[in-house]
Amino acid sequence: MSSPIKEFTDSYAGKETIRAHMPGHKGKGEPFNSLDITEIKGADSLFEADGIIAESEKKASEIFGSYKTLYSAGGSTLCIYTMLAMCLMGSPSRKIVAARNCHRAFLNACVMLDAEVEWVYPHYESSIVSGEITADMIEAAITKAGDPVCVYITTPDYLGRLTPLDDIARVCREHNCRLLVDNAHGAYLRFISENGKPLHPLYHGADICCDSAHKTLPVLTGGAYLHINDPSLEKYEGYAKEIMSMFGSSSPSYLILRSLDMCNEFMENEAVEYFSNMKKASENVRSFISPYWHVEEGECGKLTVLAPPSGYSGYDLAEVLRGWDIECEYADNTHVVLMLTGLDVYEINAIGRAFSSIPQPRIRVPLPDFSGLAPLERAMSIREAAMCPREYIPVEKAVGRICSAAVSCCPPGIAAVTGGEIFSEEIINILKNYSIFHVNVVK
Repeated sequence: MSSPIKEFTDSYAGKETIRAHMPGHKGKGEPFNSLDITEIKGADSLFEADGIIAESEKKASEIFGSYKTLYSAGGSTLCIYTMLAMCLMGSPSRKIVAARNCHRAFLNACVMLDAEVEWVYPHYESSIVSGEITADMIEAAITKAGDPVCVYITTPDYLGRLTPLDDIARVCREHNCRLLVDNAHGAYLRFISENGKPLHPLYHGADICCDSAHKTLPVLTGGAYLHINDPSLEKYEGYAKEIMSMFGSSSPSYLILRSLDMCNEFMENEAVEYFSNMKKASENVRSFISPYWHVEEGECGKLTVLAPPSGYSGYDLAEVLRGWDIECEYADNTHVVLMLTGLDVYEINAIGRAFSSIPQPRIRVPLPDFSGLAPLERAMSIREAAMCPREYIPVEKAVGRICSAAVSCCPPGIAAVTGGEIFSEEIINILKNYSIFHVNVVK
């Protein structure tokens, strides 16, 4: 298949042209400089695409099975801002129902858009990062909010838990709410099927969703997709790009766009077999190490291990794995997360061999005392808190103070406290457990 952006940049890079335009390197120097172009004639323009970028996006849409797929060179963050604005623009309501284990990009978007959030707190187990979300919980939150414009779910979550969306989508339709899904870690799920249907949210009722292509597909960092899934959303199509341009750089990277374009060929010709092999290897490794290590249930593209039952904290286990030349995606006191997408079968099997060789101490590390996040008292809106003067203080002194902005470590960027909420003694103990020792509060 043709890759229109690649073909154009290749042809332009091969010309001996005097480049009296941006960027400043003029295509000279490192080899990739020659491919780093700007909105010159024939290159199309991301936010007004009607040429090679539009052609490439159309091919991506056909591969994913969406009504419309748009490219982002600003990661899923740009897509999150855009899809929330798409729902809020022209709506008399500013209310959104959202699962609490969302990325701070969502909270930053709420600051910019002055959105009001009705939180759904998951049924947590051992971490603020992950928990169960049910349709009944969503319906109760919709009823409490009164007239929310949309429901916002993150799946897979950071530990790899997949939220079943079909029943949640049904509830959203019954209440005339759009279902928005942050699928940043799940672009590859388009090519993993169960019961004859891909696991991607587009096939389970999502109206709009985003994928961070760079997390699980062979795309440069910053490459992402915004999927519009329903022809009835056609009214949004005309200004989705306009909204993107409000939050994104007016000089999007053509290197990122080229990598998204080239990924179409991989997805069309190789992805099904590639991820099928990855899934089999993942299942084999889970089966191989699970008698000795506590492997969490979840997506096949992540291997998530609860470390304390085997005598380690998550931080310590991550250090042990570095001794095996294995770098983790994420570690905290309790968990280690390894991303398997992008690894070949040999590398995945090597991870299994490393785990089988790591000695397990006789003394078990106790799990931290964690019963979940309790809703915090709110003193002001997320936007109001963000706009107030602030001061940076030790977390021990924050009891009773108002949080000025989301408190999280990144990764994973999941907030324990959001702007406008009042710090409690309980939440401060949780923050210390995540090695957060200073916070910003309203002055």
